[in-house]
Amino acid sequence: MESEILNPILCSLIKDIKIVVLDVDGILTDGKIYFNGEKDEIKAFNILDGFGIKLLQENGIKVAILTGRKSDAVLNRAKELKIRHIIQGREDKLIALKELLADINLGMEETAYMGDDFPDLKAITAVKLGATIPTANPIIKNHADWVSTKNGGDGAVREFADLILQGKGVYLEALKNFIPHVKK
Repeated sequence: MESEILNPILCSLIKDIKIVVLDVDGILTDGKIYFNGEKDEIKAFNILDGFGIKLLQENGIKVAILTGRKSDAVLNRAKELKIRHIIQGREDKLIALKELLADINLGMEETAYMGDDFPDLKAITAVKLGATIPTANPIIKNHADWVSTKNGGDGAVREFADLILQGKGVYLEALKNFIPHVKK
């Protein structure tokens, strides 16, 4: 039922998705990088995104992180969210994505990718469902299949997770334990 509210073309892109791969800076965060006096990197993550990631995982969709930087904050957040596939320090994101998918026996046609900048562009265009955020460069937005209404670090990943669950027709079922009127 919930997939009926989405564009049929978008639903056709979503139906076979088995993994969502996320960039970090600008997607899971607002893109700002803070350093304390000890040169430790500090990142802020949105709790809404974390819940969306959990909903994906609870509904059989794997989640992976693929980022060009290396950060302990990313490792800590991934551990907290039980994200098993984390690739850091890779600017060649399409090659890294291909390696990840080969390792877990999935294909590009089963993959959704969300990124916001030029290092993400080849991955965005190679997967079944490429997504970005409204503040991305117009070239990135023109090549993405979907653009969130929320900015990175402000719930964009949650919006993407909700979209995927709706497109698969499992959104309300995924929320049944949280919404009183949905039958359990």
